[in-house]
Amino acid sequence: MSTTPMLTPEQVKRYSRHIIMPQIGSQGQRKLIDSKVLVIGAGGLGGPVALYLALAGVGTIGLVDFDVVDLSNLQRQVLHNSETIGLSKLESARQTLARYNPNVNLISHEFAINSDNAMEIMKDYDVIVNGADNFATRYLVNDAAYLSGKPLVDGSILIFDGQVTTYKPGTGCYRCIFPEPPPPGMVPSCAEAGVLGALTGTIGSLQATEVVKVLLGVGEPLIGRLLLIDALSMEFRMVKTRHDPACPLCGSNPTVTELIDYEIFCGLAPARNSEDGVAAG
Repeated sequence: MSTTPMLTPEQVKRYSRHIIMPQIGSQGQRKLIDSKVLVIGAGGLGGPVALYLALAGVGTIGLVDFDVVDLSNLQRQVLHNSETIGLSKLESARQTLARYNPNVNLISHEFAINSDNAMEIMKDYDVIVNGADNFATRYLVNDAAYLSGKPLVDGSILIFDGQVTTYKPGTGCYRCIFPEPPPPGMVPSCAEAGVLGALTGTIGSLQATEVVKVLLGVGEPLIGRLLLIDALSMEFRMVKTRHDPACPLCGSNPTVTELIDYEIFCGLAPARNSEDGVAAG
């Protein structure tokens, strides 16, 4: 049950296309206003996620990033523009989101997410969204979300390919599908291989849709399913996934019971994350 008072006339008009939907309605919109979502990365994926969550009226959005806007970001990162080059990405995001919906509370976490702070950051949020594209951050966010008991909406992109899924504690996690990271250098980053700018909007929008469904408890989130998109052929393929009883994190006899050193786990030398502060595409 929402704790938000009755919607104001301004909110009724702003969210009118939600309110007339039977799956949302007035009560659902008030629930969105009550909700808190943490988005890891203010880049290619985190940008459309945060933008559409703000437009949807999600009351509190946390953004984790510590990079600055660069000209090379503007091919795909919708929170930023030519006038914000050189600004911190979180300040650029604040300006953009405020123009779209000044009622949204944006919480800036302007530092690198790591094993020391991840669970502290996540504790006050309802849903976690991963917009990072490096494996160290991906495993970190997965493990922290699971250990915090938070649902995780995960997305990734590379060149013309993208994927989206949702993990809910007790139904599987990223490690159920990928117990170990690939050898360093086997999978290039977006900075190395490139990515179609429009694809970040497609995947980010799907992630935002998943978040809304999870928050409202409607529809069928991508729990136990991995949506694969080949934008070059425009083929969408659904792969069923399952909870692995032998998973080192969420299996019957877990060996990962606390956050670890993810750079070492992924075979990387500890270093500043990639181009987007958290390698957010």
